[in-house]
Amino acid sequence: MLRTRAVALATLATTALALTACGSNSLDSGGGTTTSTTSSSSTTAAADAALVAKLPAAVKAKGTIKIGVDSSYAPNEFLDTDGKTVIGMDVDIFDAVAAKFGMKTEWVTASFDSIILGVNSGKYDIGVSSFTINKTREAKANMVSYFSAGTQWATKAGNPGKVHPDDACGLAIGVQKGTVQIDDLTARSKKCTDAGKKPIQQIIEESQAKVTADVVSGKATAMLADSPVCLYAVKQTNGQLASLGDIYDSAPYGFVLPKTETDFSQAIADALTAINADGSYKAALAKWGNASGAISTFTVNPPASS
Repeated sequence: MLRTRAVALATLATTALALTACGSNSLDSGGGTTTSTTSSSSTTAAADAALVAKLPAAVKAKGTIKIGVDSSYAPNEFLDTDGKTVIGMDVDIFDAVAAKFGMKTEWVTASFDSIILGVNSGKYDIGVSSFTINKTREAKANMVSYFSAGTQWATKAGNPGKVHPDDACGLAIGVQKGTVQIDDLTARSKKCTDAGKKPIQQIIEESQAKVTADVVSGKATAMLADSPVCLYAVKQTNGQLASLGDIYDSAPYGFVLPKTETDFSQAIADALTAINADGSYKAALAKWGNASGAISTFTVNPPASS
Protein backbone atom coordinates (compact mmCIF):
# COMPACT_ATOMS: atom_id res chain seq x y z
CA MET A 1 0.00 0.00 0.00
CA LEU A 2 1.40 4.05 -6.18
CA ARG A 3 1.07 7.46 -7.23
CA THR A 4 3.68 9.86 -8.37
CA ARG A 5 4.89 12.22 -5.66
CA ALA A 6 6.92 15.36 -6.10
CA VAL A 7 10.38 15.56 -4.57
CA ALA A 8 10.17 18.97 -2.99
CA LEU A 9 9.76 18.88 0.77
CA ALA A 10 6.70 21.11 0.77
CA THR A 11 5.00 18.88 -1.75
CA LEU A 12 6.10 15.76 0.09
CA ALA A 13 4.55 17.02 3.29
CA THR A 14 1.35 17.99 1.51
CA THR A 15 1.00 14.62 -0.14
CA ALA A 16 2.09 12.73 2.94
CA LEU A 17 -1.22 10.97 3.38
CA ALA A 18 -0.47 8.98 0.27
CA LEU A 19 2.54 7.31 1.93
CA THR A 20 1.83 5.13 4.93
CA ALA A 21 2.76 3.29 8.14
CA CYS A 22 3.90 -0.15 9.15
CA GLY A 23 3.18 -3.24 11.20
CA SER A 24 -0.22 -1.87 11.99
CA ASN A 25 -2.43 -2.28 15.18
CA SER A 26 -5.92 -0.71 15.80
CA LEU A 27 -9.28 0.60 17.49
CA ASP A 28 -11.76 3.05 15.83
CA SER A 29 -11.39 6.71 16.74
CA GLY A 30 -14.47 7.79 14.97
CA GLY A 31 -13.41 10.52 12.46
CA GLY A 32 -14.39 10.76 8.84
CA THR A 33 -14.25 7.69 6.68
CA THR A 34 -13.57 7.02 3.03
CA THR A 35 -15.43 4.17 1.36
CA SER A 36 -14.27 2.40 -1.78
CA THR A 37 -16.35 -0.39 -3.32
CA THR A 38 -14.63 -2.82 -5.66
CA SER A 39 -16.37 -5.38 -7.83
CA SER A 40 -14.78 -8.79 -7.50
CA SER A 41 -15.48 -9.31 -11.18
CA SER A 42 -12.46 -7.08 -11.83
CA THR A 43 -10.15 -9.84 -10.56
CA THR A 44 -8.98 -12.88 -12.50
CA ALA A 45 -10.18 -15.39 -9.89
CA ALA A 46 -13.42 -17.27 -10.51
CA ALA A 47 -15.96 -18.06 -7.79
CA ASP A 48 -15.45 -21.44 -6.11
CA ALA A 49 -18.69 -23.17 -5.10
CA ALA A 50 -17.06 -24.98 -2.17
CA LEU A 51 -15.71 -21.71 -0.80
CA VAL A 52 -18.99 -19.88 -1.40
CA ALA A 53 -20.70 -22.52 0.76
CA LYS A 54 -18.42 -21.60 3.68
CA LEU A 55 -19.49 -17.95 3.80
CA PRO A 56 -21.50 -16.83 6.83
CA ALA A 57 -25.14 -16.48 5.79
CA ALA A 58 -25.26 -12.81 6.82
CA VAL A 59 -22.23 -11.93 4.68
CA LYS A 60 -23.46 -13.99 1.73
CA ALA A 61 -26.82 -12.25 1.86
CA LYS A 62 -25.20 -8.82 1.59
CA GLY A 63 -23.16 -9.78 -1.45
CA THR A 64 -20.38 -7.53 -0.15
CA ILE A 65 -17.57 -8.00 2.36
CA LYS A 66 -17.01 -4.81 4.38
CA ILE A 67 -13.35 -4.21 5.19
CA GLY A 68 -11.75 -1.86 7.70
CA VAL A 69 -8.45 -0.43 6.42
CA ASP A 70 -5.95 2.29 7.31
CA SER A 71 -5.48 3.68 3.81
CA SER A 72 -2.25 5.52 4.57
CA TYR A 73 0.24 2.68 4.31
CA ALA A 74 1.66 2.58 0.81
CA PRO A 75 2.28 0.35 -1.03
CA ASN A 76 0.09 -2.02 0.98
CA GLU A 77 -3.07 0.08 1.25
CA PHE A 78 -3.47 3.74 0.31
CA LEU A 79 -5.70 6.19 -1.54
CA ASP A 80 -5.47 6.55 -5.30
CA THR A 81 -5.15 9.97 -6.93
CA ASP A 82 -8.93 10.48 -6.71
CA GLY A 83 -8.55 10.67 -2.92
CA LYS A 84 -11.20 8.00 -2.26
CA THR A 85 -10.36 4.72 -3.98
CA VAL A 86 -8.31 2.40 -1.78
CA ILE A 87 -5.59 0.59 -3.74
CA GLY A 88 -2.45 -1.41 -2.99
CA MET A 89 -1.02 -4.87 -2.48
CA ASP A 90 -3.38 -5.91 0.30
CA VAL A 91 -6.35 -4.65 -1.69
CA ASP A 92 -5.42 -6.71 -4.74
CA ILE A 93 -4.86 -9.81 -2.62
CA PHE A 94 -8.13 -9.59 -0.73
CA ASP A 95 -10.15 -8.60 -3.80
CA ALA A 96 -8.91 -11.84 -5.39
CA VAL A 97 -9.96 -13.73 -2.23
CA ALA A 98 -13.41 -12.10 -2.35
CA ALA A 99 -13.75 -13.10 -5.99
CA LYS A 100 -13.34 -16.74 -4.97
CA PHE A 101 -16.48 -16.23 -2.88
CA GLY A 102 -18.27 -14.41 -5.70
CA MET A 103 -18.39 -11.30 -3.49
CA LYS A 104 -17.74 -7.59 -3.91
CA THR A 105 -15.57 -5.67 -1.45
CA GLU A 106 -16.27 -2.42 0.36
CA TRP A 107 -13.10 -0.79 1.72
CA VAL A 108 -13.74 1.64 4.58
CA THR A 109 -10.91 3.88 5.76
CA ALA A 110 -10.37 3.91 9.53
CA SER A 111 -7.58 4.68 11.99
CA PHE A 112 -5.29 1.70 12.33
CA ASP A 113 -5.76 1.29 16.06
CA SER A 114 -9.56 1.17 15.68
CA ILE A 115 -9.88 -1.66 13.18
CA ILE A 116 -9.74 -4.68 15.48
CA LEU A 117 -12.38 -3.11 17.71
CA GLY A 118 -14.46 -2.38 14.61
CA VAL A 119 -14.21 -6.01 13.47
CA ASN A 120 -15.24 -7.32 16.89
CA SER A 121 -18.17 -4.91 17.14
CA GLY A 122 -19.51 -5.92 13.72
CA LYS A 123 -18.70 -2.62 12.07
CA TYR A 124 -16.49 -4.47 9.58
CA ASP A 125 -16.60 -8.08 8.42
CA ILE A 126 -12.81 -8.17 8.32
CA GLY A 127 -9.77 -5.98 8.89
CA VAL A 128 -7.11 -5.84 6.17
CA SER A 129 -4.35 -3.41 7.03
CA SER A 130 -0.87 -4.96 7.30
CA PHE A 131 -1.47 -6.34 10.80
CA THR A 132 1.61 -8.14 12.04
CA ILE A 133 0.46 -11.35 13.72
CA ASN A 134 1.34 -11.53 17.41
CA LYS A 135 -0.09 -13.16 20.53
CA THR A 136 -1.72 -9.96 21.73
CA ARG A 137 -3.76 -9.61 18.54
CA GLU A 138 -4.55 -13.32 18.33
CA ALA A 139 -6.02 -13.05 21.82
CA LYS A 140 -8.51 -10.50 20.50
CA ALA A 141 -9.30 -11.83 17.03
CA ASN A 142 -8.68 -14.58 14.49
CA MET A 143 -5.77 -13.81 12.19
CA VAL A 144 -5.17 -15.44 8.82
CA SER A 145 -1.58 -15.27 7.57
CA TYR A 146 -0.98 -14.03 4.02
CA PHE A 147 2.44 -12.28 3.78
CA SER A 148 5.80 -12.02 5.55
CA ALA A 149 7.34 -8.64 6.45
CA GLY A 150 10.08 -7.44 8.76
CA THR A 151 11.22 -4.10 10.15
CA GLN A 152 13.41 -1.72 8.14
CA TRP A 153 15.11 1.53 9.20
CA ALA A 154 15.77 4.54 6.99
CA THR A 155 17.52 7.89 7.33
CA LYS A 156 18.77 10.72 5.13
CA ALA A 157 20.94 9.63 2.20
CA GLY A 158 24.54 9.27 3.29
CA ASN A 159 23.47 8.88 6.93
CA PRO A 160 24.70 12.34 8.05
CA GLY A 161 23.44 11.64 11.58
CA LYS A 162 25.60 8.50 11.74
CA VAL A 163 22.60 6.52 12.95
CA HIS A 164 22.87 2.83 13.81
CA PRO A 165 19.72 0.93 14.80
CA ASP A 166 21.58 -0.71 17.68
CA ASP A 167 22.87 2.62 18.98
CA ALA A 168 20.19 5.29 18.52
CA CYS A 169 20.41 6.54 22.12
CA GLY A 170 19.48 10.21 22.45
CA LEU A 171 18.25 10.50 18.85
CA ALA A 172 14.80 11.52 17.58
CA ILE A 173 13.39 8.50 15.72
CA GLY A 174 10.14 8.55 13.76
CA VAL A 175 7.50 5.84 14.04
CA GLN A 176 3.80 5.45 13.25
CA LYS A 177 1.24 5.29 16.05
CA GLY A 178 -0.07 1.84 16.90
CA THR A 179 2.63 -0.16 15.11
CA VAL A 180 4.82 -2.95 16.43
CA GLN A 181 7.82 -0.70 15.84
CA ILE A 182 6.89 1.34 18.91
CA ASP A 183 7.54 -1.73 21.07
CA ASP A 184 10.84 -2.17 19.23
CA LEU A 185 11.91 1.41 19.94
CA THR A 186 10.78 1.22 23.56
CA ALA A 187 12.94 -1.86 24.14
CA ARG A 188 15.92 -0.22 22.45
CA SER A 189 15.45 2.92 24.53
CA LYS A 190 15.44 0.87 27.75
CA LYS A 191 18.79 -0.63 26.77
CA CYS A 192 20.08 2.93 26.38
CA THR A 193 18.93 4.07 29.81
CA ASP A 194 20.08 0.82 31.45
CA ALA A 195 23.54 1.61 30.08
CA GLY A 196 23.40 5.14 31.46
CA LYS A 197 22.76 6.73 28.06
CA LYS A 198 20.02 9.09 26.92
CA PRO A 199 16.70 7.49 25.91
CA ILE A 200 15.50 7.41 22.31
CA GLN A 201 13.07 10.23 21.60
CA GLN A 202 10.10 8.70 19.78
CA ILE A 203 8.48 11.03 17.23
CA ILE A 204 5.10 9.34 16.89
CA GLU A 205 2.80 10.32 14.01
CA GLU A 206 -0.67 9.16 12.94
CA SER A 207 0.49 8.27 9.41
CA GLN A 208 3.66 6.83 7.91
CA ALA A 209 3.60 9.63 5.37
CA LYS A 210 4.07 12.15 8.18
CA VAL A 211 6.84 10.02 9.68
CA THR A 212 8.63 10.04 6.32
CA ALA A 213 8.20 13.81 5.99
CA ASP A 214 9.68 14.26 9.48
CA VAL A 215 12.87 12.51 8.42
CA VAL A 216 13.09 14.50 5.20
CA SER A 217 12.66 17.76 7.14
CA GLY A 218 15.12 16.80 9.87
CA LYS A 219 12.54 16.71 12.66
CA ALA A 220 13.45 13.03 13.05
CA THR A 221 16.94 11.65 12.47
CA ALA A 222 15.68 8.29 11.22
CA MET A 223 12.56 6.13 11.07
CA LEU A 224 11.57 2.49 11.20
CA ALA A 225 8.57 0.73 9.70
CA ASP A 226 7.43 -2.51 8.10
CA SER A 227 9.91 -3.40 5.39
CA PRO A 228 7.64 -3.05 2.31
CA VAL A 229 6.27 0.26 3.56
CA CYS A 230 9.60 1.74 4.59
CA LEU A 231 11.34 0.78 1.35
CA TYR A 232 8.46 2.17 -0.69
CA ALA A 233 8.50 5.43 1.30
CA VAL A 234 12.25 5.76 0.70
CA LYS A 235 11.72 5.21 -3.02
CA GLN A 236 9.16 8.02 -3.16
CA THR A 237 11.67 10.58 -1.81
CA ASN A 238 13.77 10.22 -4.98
CA GLY A 239 17.10 9.91 -3.24
CA GLN A 240 16.51 12.11 -0.20
CA LEU A 241 16.29 9.09 2.11
CA ALA A 242 18.03 5.70 2.09
CA SER A 243 17.43 2.40 3.87
CA LEU A 244 19.60 1.72 6.91
CA GLY A 245 20.75 -1.73 7.98
CA ASP A 246 19.07 -5.04 7.24
CA ILE A 247 15.46 -6.18 7.53
CA TYR A 248 14.90 -8.01 10.83
CA ASP A 249 12.18 -9.63 12.95
CA SER A 250 10.28 -10.98 9.96
CA ALA A 251 6.74 -12.07 10.85
CA PRO A 252 3.52 -12.76 8.97
CA TYR A 253 0.78 -10.25 8.28
CA GLY A 254 -2.74 -11.44 8.99
CA PHE A 255 -6.29 -10.62 7.96
CA VAL A 256 -8.36 -9.93 11.10
CA LEU A 257 -11.74 -11.60 11.78
CA PRO A 258 -13.89 -11.99 14.91
CA LYS A 259 -12.94 -14.84 17.26
CA THR A 260 -16.39 -16.35 16.70
CA GLU A 261 -15.89 -16.63 12.93
CA THR A 262 -13.73 -19.76 12.88
CA ASP A 263 -15.32 -21.24 9.75
CA PHE A 264 -15.13 -17.95 7.86
CA SER A 265 -11.48 -17.58 8.90
CA GLN A 266 -10.64 -21.03 7.56
CA ALA A 267 -12.54 -20.23 4.36
CA ILE A 268 -10.33 -17.14 3.93
CA ALA A 269 -7.24 -19.32 4.37
CA ASP A 270 -8.60 -21.78 1.81
CA ALA A 271 -9.30 -18.95 -0.64
CA LEU A 272 -5.73 -17.70 -0.22
CA THR A 273 -4.51 -21.18 -1.09
CA ALA A 274 -6.71 -21.07 -4.19
CA ILE A 275 -5.42 -17.70 -5.43
CA ASN A 276 -1.88 -18.89 -4.82
CA ALA A 277 -2.61 -21.88 -7.04
CA ASP A 278 -4.11 -19.79 -9.85
CA GLY A 279 -1.34 -17.15 -9.79
CA SER A 280 -3.42 -14.20 -8.54
CA TYR A 281 -1.58 -14.03 -5.22
CA LYS A 282 1.94 -13.83 -6.61
CA ALA A 283 0.81 -11.45 -9.35
CA ALA A 284 -0.45 -9.02 -6.70
CA LEU A 285 2.84 -9.17 -4.81
CA ALA A 286 4.91 -8.69 -7.97
CA LYS A 287 2.78 -5.73 -9.05
CA TRP A 288 3.72 -3.86 -5.87
CA GLY A 289 7.35 -5.00 -5.72
CA ASN A 290 6.84 -7.35 -2.76
CA ALA A 291 7.39 -10.80 -4.28
CA SER A 292 10.03 -11.57 -1.62
CA GLY A 293 7.33 -11.56 1.07
CA ALA A 294 5.32 -14.42 -0.47
CA ILE A 295 4.33 -17.33 1.75
CA SER A 296 2.98 -20.70 0.63
CA THR A 297 1.02 -21.85 3.67
CA PHE A 298 -1.95 -19.76 4.82
CA THR A 299 -2.96 -20.44 8.41
CA VAL A 300 -5.57 -19.35 10.93
CA ASN A 301 -3.85 -18.13 14.10
CA PRO A 302 -0.33 -19.44 13.38
CA PRO A 303 2.16 -19.58 16.27
CA ALA A 304 3.11 -15.99 17.03
CA SER A 305 5.58 -13.98 19.06
CA SER A 306 4.44 -11.94 22.03
